Amino acid sequence: MAGTEAYCSLPLPALDRPARLLAVVAPYYRDIADALIAGARATAARVGADLDLIEVPGALEIPPAIRLAHLHANYEGFVALGCVIRGETTHYETVCNDSSRGLMLLGLDGALIGNGILTVENRDQAVVRADPEGQDKGGGAAAAALHLIALGRRWASARGNVGFRPGEGEFRIADRETGRA
Repeated sequence: MAGTEAYCSLPLPALDRPARLLAVVAPYYRDIADALIAGARATAARVGADLDLIEVPGALEIPPAIRLAHLHANYEGFVALGCVIRGETTHYETVCNDSSRGLMLLGLDGALIGNGILTVENRDQAVVRADPEGQDKGGGAAAAALHLIALGRRWASARGNVGFRPGEGEFRIADRETGRA
């Protein structure tokens, strides 16, 4: 029972400059989606991050939309928001597993994503989890994306010259003596 468990929430990261986030929302259950959005907006605002929003038809469309934005838009991180409530068929498992797998693959490929797609047994569970004054899973998803952004910034600035990357001001396309690549 989630209501009786104690868990740890990390404090929001301090960012050196504002982050730009995109929330991709499946509003199939509009009231649940609106509560998730409210939580994500409030969390982003607490650290001065910008949060843009787009809507897609369902949870299965969230990963492809994030992939498109990751490739073609200028967002540092993404917040996936939606709700899948178990029904009478196996469609629930397909939607839950494939949307989650899609987000994980995107994350492993470098997209910084907070997953706020609720996968629940019934509407009551969704209401409790989405409520910004309750479990605030929308805010938690935004916080996860912000933590990944902070890690990415920290590690990107510490990288320096590693591997085959030339030093500052140096660019080689061919060997200096022979002129061959």
